Amino acid sequence: MVTRTLCLLGYVLGCLLAFSARAELVIEVTQGKQSAIPMAVVPMSWSGEGELPEDISAVVENDLGSSGYFRMLDQANMISRPSELDDINYADWRNLQQDFVMIGRIAQDASGYTVEFHVVDVAKRLEVLKHRVKGKASQLRDIAHYISDYIFERLTGIRGVFSTKLIYVTTNRERSRFNLNYADADGAREQLIFTSPHPIISPAWAPDGNKVAYVSFESGRSAIYFQELATGKRELVIKMQGSTSAPSFSPDGKRLAFVHSKLGNPDIYVLDLDSRNIERLTNHYAIDTEPQWMPDGKSLVFTSSRAGGPQVYKLDTATKSVDRMTFQGNYNARPRVTEDGRKLVYVHQRGQRFHIASQDIRSGRVQVLTNDTDLDESPSVAPNGSMVVYATSEADRSILAAVSVDGDVKFRLPSKYGDVREPAWSPIF
Repeated sequence: MVTRTLCLLGYVLGCLLAFSARAELVIEVTQGKQSAIPMAVVPMSWSGEGELPEDISAVVENDLGSSGYFRMLDQANMISRPSELDDINYADWRNLQQDFVMIGRIAQDASGYTVEFHVVDVAKRLEVLKHRVKGKASQLRDIAHYISDYIFERLTGIRGVFSTKLIYVTTNRERSRFNLNYADADGAREQLIFTSPHPIISPAWAPDGNKVAYVSFESGRSAIYFQELATGKRELVIKMQGSTSAPSFSPDGKRLAFVHSKLGNPDIYVLDLDSRNIERLTNHYAIDTEPQWMPDGKSLVFTSSRAGGPQVYKLDTATKSVDRMTFQGNYNARPRVTEDGRKLVYVHQRGQRFHIASQDIRSGRVQVLTNDTDLDESPSVAPNGSMVVYATSEADRSILAAVSVDGDVKFRLPSKYGDVREPAWSPIF
């Protein structure tokens, strides 16, 4: 199953449009958990010929370190670098105050690469994890992310998302070129999905991860397109008189919520992707926009000005009943919901500054997660519900950053080239 999944990932990556948008996103951890677990990732031994095409150990170390849940030991401080269990000197690692140590070996044969790794508990002097993964040269980075996910879930109890992807929009300083890009969750292996001299906004993932939806203005007015990642095939899905925006796939992938405004009054609509029938869900004099499906697929959250300023509401798609969800502050917008349906994440205004906030849906308790800049926007929640990626400002440009839903972990994904905005985190596929 692992080999089959990695083959599929390798195929998808290999078939993507081979253009670089030169964003070069690189994770910079700015805050981790105080209770971060001390861990060492020992460079894996390599028994093949020549140089290994990908440094798997470095990718795993970067993945686990960027999560904020682990405090990684610098390789320069390692007393030894074992690759076999019998070679581990537990006293050395205890003196270095490490809780866990990962070791491993990489071998090559006619069918590709075999990676075997072990994780040991230093205090208990016990092997706690052992696993073997196989793949081709083009899949070594996928193998590394898979290993990170495997270790992360078994040591923290939280499903890892290092194998997931991000889509986002980049633009140059002159705003003369807009690019929709696709990359690993750590910013590596960026590929160009679509480029245009006209704005691209509101990218969204289909639940199966095979295609994305977005809004393009290439025809002179906004229209919603689908694009397959493996083939690059585009499909014009919705082009109506007036303004159309904010596509959002239902959890089962059978419906698409979107916003349409014919005469300056935006409302929420739903497109049935099989029949292509369109149903209007809201009909209000206020602005209704930014729909996002709840995990149950029976309701939506959206932003509306019904109370005078932007607030978040919940809409039952069957009965059309609407309930207000946010009450703290005069501005709450761009709602997103964690996969378990327990937390609502949105843009919250405090004074003249805009931050990312999370709200416990049951209790209504609000926690402001970011406070480093004046303008944080476009939040997107990781499929395991642990992190939020968003766009923020830095030195008069837009970059991506991320924060955990409890506010403990923070990192940035700055770009050396132009602005980056409108991030969307992929499902786990």
